[in-house]
Parts: sequence; structure tokens; C-alpha cells
Amino acid sequence: MNSRHQVVIVGNGEVAAGAAAVIDAADLVIRFNDCRSMGGGGRRTDVVAVCNTGRPARAMLGSAEWRKSPAVAAASEIWSVRDPDKFSELCVSLAISHPELDDFCDDYTDQFTAFCQATGKRHVVIDRAIHEGVDTALADYDPGSYIVPSSGMIVIADVMSRHPDDDIAITGFSHTGWEEHPFAAEKQLVDAYVSLGRLRRLAATNLISASEGD
Repeated sequence: MNSRHQVVIVGNGEVAAGAAAVIDAADLVIRFNDCRSMGGGGRRTDVVAVCNTGRPARAMLGSAEWRKSPAVAAASEIWSVRDPDKFSELCVSLAISHPELDDFCDDYTDQFTAFCQATGKRHVVIDRAIHEGVDTALADYDPGSYIVPSSGMIVIADVMSRHPDDDIAITGFSHTGWEEHPFAAEKQLVDAYVSLGRLRRLAATNLISASEGD
């Protein structure tokens, strides 16, 4: 019997064809922000990882639709991906380098805590050590100038840290988007983790084997 837990991290990009059943059969499913992966990417949601600073946080907290959405309702935990102290420090340098991002570091962590208390969910704030570890790992892949790693990369690193002996799969990660995330380097880093067997990508070609076993 396979005692390893099955963890699936589902990004908001294109999900592998036929992956819904595998995702819903996992022991732990993590989605992001507005959980656009729901539907074709299955329905099970144990964790919603949120960007807890800036405009995305404000938009989610201010949206009754988000608060009552099936994914958020189903989740037992909300993970805030940005350490408040880390972003408070970052705000000082951003005011000089990127003055147009004057609300980027606005912190809504307390509001997510209050939401979780009101809805019976556990609120987890991912520690700055995970963020800084990702920065260190990305340095090997010539990331160039960037502001912060993507939320997806932070969550992948955090899950690998929390679940070192479990089977961790990802899908819905296109490694493209906002130009201030180092997506090319992140793809190389994820590919390195895959080659080391620490992580795997769900793809249509491996769904049968991925679903075998207990």
C-alpha cells in the first residue's frame, strides 16, 4: 500500500486534459485566488492560496461573489502567500524603483484572518523564509531583475517544505504573466525539481499512471 499522500497544486492556467478526476481524488488540493481552475480542473478544494497584498487582495475581500464561491466555501484553509514584514520592507525600495506600484504592498493579512475566523477556516501566512529561499534558488537560473516570485512558485516551495515525503503534482502552470515575476527562471527551477523527482507535472500522458495505487 502506498502511504504517500497525493498533493495537487492547481494553477489558474490551462489544466491537463482529463485531470479533473485525478485532482478530485487527491488528499490535498490547493488553488489560487479566484480559483479559475474550478470545473475542468476538478472541484475539490482544500486550500485557497491568496495574494494578500495590493489590488488582488482588495478585490477578493471586497467581492461577495469570491467570499461565497464554491472553492472558497469548500476550503478549510486560506494561505496568504506574502509575509507582511517582508513586504513592509520591500515597500521602502519599491517607492524608489517602482513608484507606480504605490499600493503593491498594501497589506490585507488581518482582513483575511478576520474572514477565516468568521467562516471557520484556518489562516496560514507563508513565512518569509520560503520567499527568501525561492529567491536564492532562482539565482541559479539567471532571473534578471524582478520584484517578487509568483504566488505559484512560493506555494510550490512551501508545499515541498511541508510535504517532503509526499507525491506533489502541479497543473495549470503556464509560467507566463506579469513581467515583474521571473517566470522563465521559475520554469527552469520547477523543471529542475521535476528532474530530481521532488515534483511532477500532471499531463494527459501520465494521468493513468498517476491515478494508480492507493
